[in-house]
Amino acid sequence: MIWFLILIGLLYAILIIALTIGFGRVDEFNNISENPTTKFSVIIPFRNEAKNLPNLLQSIQLLNYPKELVEFLFVDDDSTDDSVAAIKDFFDAISQTNFQVLKNNRTSKSPKKDAISTAISKAKHNWIVTTDADCVLSKNWLSSLDSFIQKNNSKMIVAPVNYKAKNNLLEQFQLLDFMSMQGTTIGGFGIDFPFLCNGANLAYKKGIFLQLNGFEGNSEIASGDDVFLFEKFIKSDKKSVHYLKSQAAIVTTFPVKSWSGLIQQRKRWAAKTSNFNSIKVKLIGVLIVLTNLFVFSFLCIGSIKTMYIPIAIKLIIDWCLFKPTLSFFNHKMDFVKWYVPASIIYPIFNLVIAVLAVTTTYNWKGRKFKA
Repeated sequence: MIWFLILIGLLYAILIIALTIGFGRVDEFNNISENPTTKFSVIIPFRNEAKNLPNLLQSIQLLNYPKELVEFLFVDDDSTDDSVAAIKDFFDAISQTNFQVLKNNRTSKSPKKDAISTAISKAKHNWIVTTDADCVLSKNWLSSLDSFIQKNNSKMIVAPVNYKAKNNLLEQFQLLDFMSMQGTTIGGFGIDFPFLCNGANLAYKKGIFLQLNGFEGNSEIASGDDVFLFEKFIKSDKKSVHYLKSQAAIVTTFPVKSWSGLIQQRKRWAAKTSNFNSIKVKLIGVLIVLTNLFVFSFLCIGSIKTMYIPIAIKLIIDWCLFKPTLSFFNHKMDFVKWYVPASIIYPIFNLVIAVLAVTTTYNWKGRKFKA
């Protein structure tokens, strides 16, 4: 048993070190073209987002991009609040006509995939960009994407997503959890093994989406509008799927406000992992669960003298990837106040989510879904 545990720890350390090296290999892209040419159709599905939409809409108004080169397609998924009116009133007030509010055409068990497909069927332009209604866009978001497209033969572009977290344990814990996913995403590209993306900041060619039959094959899975499509693009032409490591391209979103809400969100995220096509990705997921199980077991049954050793080792290993990731996203982390407590909580939280994701349903936007 001890040799098995040592092997798990060693494999985990190798994984994190490899991802850290990969993170550094992805060069930052800081170019902003003075002559933008790319035409974008920005797709934003929403359901009861009246509280979040003002921040998104204001960031849209501040975008540094020619209005004639972009359209915004908002897709209403049966909202019961004032979301639709808020969007229409906003664009009317600033006299912009480059937007549409569409009604979601439900054809599957995945509302978000249906919303994106609905919008793509109406999109005028060949470059599709997806984001979420609870996000805030950087001023040069589209300008950065345009510059990157002009310099690269891309068919899909994965771009960074940040968290704006308050100074409390719940939100700092989410920040670290989310930064681990962002660091892993970038690191995967750097070691030529891209396996993660985020639909809050994802761009791809409409023609290739249609050529690959969109979400066909995973439309019955409620979540995964991003990663399953990402897998299709990777399988079709891996060399044309790129990561845009640019602070100008960052989209910012916000943590949930309760532990119960966090559990529901993470259950939704975890529910799609068993449906990944790549055996390697599934093995990485198993390795992470086993590593957290190993740490958790020491916390429960280890002696007072030894129980802290595995968590301390994991804490140091994880910091190798956290440090450059936090720096890129301009976060200053209080190591003792937040990083250490979050690192102790995480193995327990990860295992709970892993169990709940396969044994219970989850709530999303007022609806229940099976894992």
